[in-house]
Amino acid sequence: MPNPLNHDFFRRIDESDDELFYGYPRLVTHIDDAAIAKVGEIYLERLPRDGAILDLMSSWRSHLPPALNPHQVIGVGLNRTEMEENPALDGVIVHNLNREPQLPLADASFDGAVMTVSVQYLTRPIEVFADVGRVLRPGAPFIVTFSNRMFPTKAVALWRATSDARHALVVARYFTESARFERLETIDRSAPADPPGDPIWAVVGYRRAD
Repeated sequence: MPNPLNHDFFRRIDESDDELFYGYPRLVTHIDDAAIAKVGEIYLERLPRDGAILDLMSSWRSHLPPALNPHQVIGVGLNRTEMEENPALDGVIVHNLNREPQLPLADASFDGAVMTVSVQYLTRPIEVFADVGRVLRPGAPFIVTFSNRMFPTKAVALWRATSDARHALVVARYFTESARFERLETIDRSAPADPPGDPIWAVVGYRRAD
């Protein structure tokens, strides 16, 4: 992966306002059922039970398994209609992380955070990851899951130029440069399922204790 990261890596084919692209609801899933099941397994394995969970770049489904039994899930995304259709969410916040990486949320207020198949669209990922760390309690996990799917015109150049196998290194770099996380872990669920499905990877970081 190129070193150091610079602004050109985060350019997109379509640099128009994200609100225009995401302005109408897409009530569809962007990965298949087998991949959704893999995402749910990862969340069940790594997220705390009965916690407050932050769902970043949220949509109409969060893929949080019922066994987690979170006492609160807050979605942050660009389309209110999509998030209001999401039965997992207790609250929604319309917020453009590419324009303003700082979340309108209190320090140390969540027990875990997820970002599902959306990290490729962040144009200021290190700032976003740093602020996610701010709103997580010490030791809380931030789980970033991704597949080989994307809207290519909105994915950043670094993601488009990097192979599927190396995307986990990109995400791990975001965690490292944010300086908020430790105990990074890469999870590879790309092996074919039965029946075959979209590949899934995840990178997990745990909020450092200040």
